[in-house]
Amino acid sequence: MPGPPTHPASGPRELPGTGRTAVVTGASSGIGAATATRLAAEGFDVVLGARRMDRLTGLAASIGARALPLDVTDPDSVAAFAGALDRVDVLVNNAGGAFDANPVAEADLDSWARTYEVNVLGTVRLTKALLPALIASGAGDVLFVGSTAGLVSYEGGASYTAAKHGVHTLAETLRLELFDQPVRVVEIAPGMVRTEEFALNRVQDQDRAEAVYRGVREPLVAEDVADCIAWALTRPHHVNVDLLVVRPRAQAAQHKVHREG
Repeated sequence: MPGPPTHPASGPRELPGTGRTAVVTGASSGIGAATATRLAAEGFDVVLGARRMDRLTGLAASIGARALPLDVTDPDSVAAFAGALDRVDVLVNNAGGAFDANPVAEADLDSWARTYEVNVLGTVRLTKALLPALIASGAGDVLFVGSTAGLVSYEGGASYTAAKHGVHTLAETLRLELFDQPVRVVEIAPGMVRTEEFALNRVQDQDRAEAVYRGVREPLVAEDVADCIAWALTRPHHVNVDLLVVRPRAQAAQHKVHREG
């Protein structure tokens, strides 16, 4: 009769990201900061990029990462950032945001331009700069933090939904263009995520910002999205998570949110 099953000897295991360098943009707060923290815990050598170096250096020190100034809307800043990197295996394009909630009839075109510049052009600018290194790594990852706003439109959200639709199309196009290269292209599209700054930056009023989440039982938090990002990036490299949509249970769709009380 066969004997009992044998198991490999227990001992320390190499973390999934060991030896890989991951760049995270918009890393000074919210999803970016949570993602940087999680990837560092997974063994990645994390490089943080953002404009607010005071926040960035504190986070970098706490998680054992490297902080570099980065403004994705500034070509010189992007060039300096890319030039400071010896290698890149993972790029998490997280920098972005929404800056108004106006209907199209009252569109602030300066806000539209800012939204597109940060979310789309800035993402293209950095991706273009780092793509040679990602290909040269032999197992690169480009991950876009999109939004359900890039899949479904809604009233008062045109500037942001237009930009995030652009990010979604960017990810789809890049995946087609890199089909014969050793680079995965991943998009994570969160729904309602409660962070310290997103809604406030959009409506510029604390009460209105809090009203976005009022009565919603357990909206997503930044760490939930970071968990999804880390999961996608730590799959075997032949597995490409093209698009992962993640919402809180209370949000069945863009317009269908259960609010208690």
